[in-house]
Amino acid sequence: MIVFVSGGAKNGKTAFAEDIAVRLCGGGKRFYVATMIPYDAEDRARIARHIEERAEKGFETLELARDIGSAAALGGADGTYLVDSVTALLLNEMYPGSFDAEADPSAAERCRAGLARLTREAKHAVFVSDWLYSDAVRYDAFTENYRKDLASLDRLLAELSDTVIEMTAGIPVVRKGRMP
Repeated sequence: MIVFVSGGAKNGKTAFAEDIAVRLCGGGKRFYVATMIPYDAEDRARIARHIEERAEKGFETLELARDIGSAAALGGADGTYLVDSVTALLLNEMYPGSFDAEADPSAAERCRAGLARLTREAKHAVFVSDWLYSDAVRYDAFTENYRKDLASLDRLLAELSDTVIEMTAGIPVVRKGRMP
């Protein structure tokens, strides 16, 4: 089963997605595919909090900031994969070396191919993404391009997923399929 969880920042998406992954895997292997590269103390604190929160859930962590399509090859096709997050994955692919460089124009396509590959190769996968593209504010060209690309990845995941869930004020709302 493929599940896509989206919603606003700090809305309980990760903990909710972890619970879904645990239910889906039964007694099988479960992998937390961590895509975030920490850049400051706030990032490191967030990662530490997530590690502590999932400590008792039996996840093996795969640090995979790029090339998401390789996840099932690393853990095996029978595993359940929780990818947290598509938001960070896209940023990592856009700027593989430095934020001072030009954004890689092929980043979104690499992400699309990798996400599609993981949905084909994994027994179960749960994807987490932040809903960053729905407000009416106009941003600089970089931000607008990033939001456009993230929206395209989220649309792809919604299409490929059996279940799509929007977290709204910490409440899961099923938009497609059924609650796993």
